[in-house]
Amino acid sequence: MSTQDFDALKLSNAQIAWRAAQDIADGTYVNLGIGFPEMVARYQPPGRQTIFHTENGILDFGEPPAEGEEDWDLINAGKRAVTLKPGAAFFHHADSFAMVRGGHLDVAILGAYQVAETGDLANWRIGSKGVPAVGGAMDLVHGARQVFVITEHVTKDGKPKLVERCSFPLTGVACVTRVYTSHAVIDIVEGRFVLREMRPGLAFDTLQAMTGAALHRDGPVTDLLAPALYSPLA
Repeated sequence: MSTQDFDALKLSNAQIAWRAAQDIADGTYVNLGIGFPEMVARYQPPGRQTIFHTENGILDFGEPPAEGEEDWDLINAGKRAVTLKPGAAFFHHADSFAMVRGGHLDVAILGAYQVAETGDLANWRIGSKGVPAVGGAMDLVHGARQVFVITEHVTKDGKPKLVERCSFPLTGVACVTRVYTSHAVIDIVEGRFVLREMRPGLAFDTLQAMTGAALHRDGPVTDLLAPALYSPLA
């Protein structure tokens, strides 16, 4: 399969975010990383309540307001306008990180430059095009009970983002639980990438060739499906 064919089978960012949202259980406390992970809040299944936390001091915010109706005193850590759900709370930045470090979050959902088969995460880098510091992600990856990563399966120039060992500076060690990519859903189990879902029409050998570490199967691998979606952040 060519790179062009591989690209043709990929999910959009909105679809990856939708797929991750389906695994968030009712009543879960969740922190969404800045940028791409924020899209997960748009796709909560009907009837489920997810309590979203943001490092700058809001608990239980809702979807973005309609364009032109933003209240710029109500923003998340990524400086995007949010709405509030009934019962939402405000608190000091220090209290917010006490929640994170105290193990009060069930899930953190983050983007990634690289994820290692050991569960190591690299989602920042130095240099002129890099993020200047690791920031609160280093607290989130070891404070949350589970860490989900949403990402493209490969970089823009076709290099694997799922690797044996990260070459970028680490955000956290052995912290990632599950990875949702444009082509697969992969768990990290005892230092191995375990394939759970993959795109219909994609051969296992092709997915393996686009992955920088061994993929393992310890049960049925189901189709990775998502509805057609549009998001302005996609």
